[in-house]
Amino acid sequence: MALTFKSLQEFYAHGFDTVIDVRSPAEYAEDHVPGAINLPVLDNEERAEVGTIYVQDSPFKARKLGAALVFRNAAGHIEQSLSHHEGSWKPLVYCWRGGQRSGSFTWMLQQIGWRAEVVQGGYQSYRRLVNAALYQTALPHRLVALDGYTGSAKTEVLKRAGQLGVQVLDLEGLANHRGSLLGDMPTPQPSQKGFESALAGALMKLDPARPVLVEAESSKIGQRIIPPAVWDAMKQAPRIELQVPVAARCRYLVEAYDDILSDADRLREKLGPLRAHRSGAVVDGWFASIEAGDKAGLTEALMVEHYDPAYRKSRTAIGAEVAATVEANALDDAGLNAAAAQVAEVMSGL
Repeated sequence: MALTFKSLQEFYAHGFDTVIDVRSPAEYAEDHVPGAINLPVLDNEERAEVGTIYVQDSPFKARKLGAALVFRNAAGHIEQSLSHHEGSWKPLVYCWRGGQRSGSFTWMLQQIGWRAEVVQGGYQSYRRLVNAALYQTALPHRLVALDGYTGSAKTEVLKRAGQLGVQVLDLEGLANHRGSLLGDMPTPQPSQKGFESALAGALMKLDPARPVLVEAESSKIGQRIIPPAVWDAMKQAPRIELQVPVAARCRYLVEAYDDILSDADRLREKLGPLRAHRSGAVVDGWFASIEAGDKAGLTEALMVEHYDPAYRKSRTAIGAEVAATVEANALDDAGLNAAAAQVAEVMSGL
């Protein structure tokens, strides 16, 4: 009998040894249960072929071809990826709707003697649970926002506070983005669904009885939207404000953003549209710094003329309580450790 889960917490407490996603690689790449391995019983091309035959020719022919492909591919997985498992192994299997793909593969595993089960409703039922947790209910966690001007090394301080035992939620890490106009990473961001799965999975690991430190963000990180449950909690969260001199922030950003600061064409592409928000003369000044290769000058100008004003406007609009301030005169290793220790101390009292 297929297993039904009533909440995301119940889903993550499934108790199985391995979660197997038998959907195609493209479906898996868009989103999947965190930690699930992909053993597709139809690859991208096979799935498209079966679907085309089903619609354009004959459902019977499509099912016949699909069955042959599913069992052939499943046999390959059993001979290769799964051959090392002992008889006590317990896998949990899902496909798109909990139908033929997962049902057939689970049946094969059960015939071998493995204690396999299938998720009722498949990936779609899992997505409904994620949606309920992030869009339909209030977050049970108490968030504390780590705030500060761009270049205050909030992400690094957050990570170091986590190493000191503070519960942290690294939204930028989950979104694979540095959270600013120039924050693109070398690798693409996850899909919105993938970001939400990673976010929901991270939240399920946190203790709601203890405060959770999160970096103060806008409602979007790159192209990924922070879901309402988390965003609402962030807007209401008390803040720990990092106060760092402009010169220290500039030095930190020049090093942290060296990849994009070294790419003149990409900089112009990113900064050009800001003429609609800043004066043409301001943007021309940035372009002159790009042309001159003046990374430090460009960085300071961006902070003073763009990032800092935007930060002040955003913080005024949200109007959140500042629970504490942490001063860091330098953002070297010692300065970051000291700031993280101060943040950890504040968190212990909240």
